[in-house]
Amino acid sequence: MNIVIVGAGLAGVSAAEELRNQGCPGQITLIGAEPHAPYERPPLSKGILLGDAEPDSTIVHDAQWYADHEVELITGVPVSEVDIDTGHVLLGDRHLPYDRLLLTTGSVPRRFPLADRSGADVVYLRTLDDALALKSRLTENLLIIGAGWIGLEVAAAARTAGGTVTVVEAADLPLAGVLGPELAPVFVDLHREHGVDLRLGTSVTAIEQRGGRTLVMLADGHQVSPDLILVGIGAEPDDHLAVKAGLDTDGGVLVDAWLRASDPHVYAAGDVANQEHPVLGRIRVEHWDTAIHQGRHAARNMLGQDDPYDRQPYFFTDQYDLGMEYVGHVGPEGYDEVVVRGELDDRVVTALWIRDNRVLAGMHLNDWDAIDPIRSWVGREADEELRNTASRLCPR
Repeated sequence: MNIVIVGAGLAGVSAAEELRNQGCPGQITLIGAEPHAPYERPPLSKGILLGDAEPDSTIVHDAQWYADHEVELITGVPVSEVDIDTGHVLLGDRHLPYDRLLLTTGSVPRRFPLADRSGADVVYLRTLDDALALKSRLTENLLIIGAGWIGLEVAAAARTAGGTVTVVEAADLPLAGVLGPELAPVFVDLHREHGVDLRLGTSVTAIEQRGGRTLVMLADGHQVSPDLILVGIGAEPDDHLAVKAGLDTDGGVLVDAWLRASDPHVYAAGDVANQEHPVLGRIRVEHWDTAIHQGRHAARNMLGQDDPYDRQPYFFTDQYDLGMEYVGHVGPEGYDEVVVRGELDDRVVTALWIRDNRVLAGMHLNDWDAIDPIRSWVGREADEELRNTASRLCPR
């Protein structure tokens, strides 16, 4: 079997590794548009910026691994076309045939045209090169547009480096879509305690160049004169190849529970995959853990396994001295209650989000023994036994 993987991120390399672990005897080609070998992205907004991690430490496998496992790794050359009728991908002037194709093209930062056309010094954070360039400027006056995970992690790194940081967020609370009004204030207090000028419920209305300086006007009447603007307003699936090929797409490549696309020879995994999850409904997840496990799962299914991917989403963040892990997905229908155990002021907390007396999601703050119980609770009925166990784990 000839397998081509387009996208040399974590989902793609995880799939290639699993294919060989499962004894796949055929040719495996892994193609990445970036010049680097596949690497881990979470350190880009954490360890790399903080100086705790070197670029080489993010690389998943060295060159010898690919040679030993007979995986052809092609980097720095983007695929220009996928022909699902003939089963080929076009790479420069090279036509690569496939029996199975896996799309792991990931996502790209959502652009902010007002900033892009302003003439200001504007950056986005997605690649290793982006992170290394940003690291050298963290001591400057930084304006961050967007208080999502990337924006707040960069804010923490910049303040740790001694930079001046203003964060602008249109919502009244950061991360409210995930944490709700009960837990989101923890991150507001955390960043303000560390000197971040966190401006909520406002937005950028204009960016001008005056006398060699950048002047940013906010809807609340405040003005900022940053040296650098980081835009962190989310990401969009990089599904242009799938669209061009005629695959079904809608906010990513539409795949079924088995990670199969609308063409039976094509699969998708990671950020680009919009999956019909057997428990959560249609969902697209932009997290490290999902990239790894969907990549592996797609590899097994391409080899003939017939299991749906039903793993719950997981992500983590590290900001200053606060660590958090989160499992599950609340979804658009929301929740009936959130059960919080522990002291929010101490930031040692376990929280469970519940709807119809079933645990939708759970997380902890700085309680590292809690993640395994939380994993076991998500999806369960929130009965008295579970509630009592959660209470003993992190008593109020």
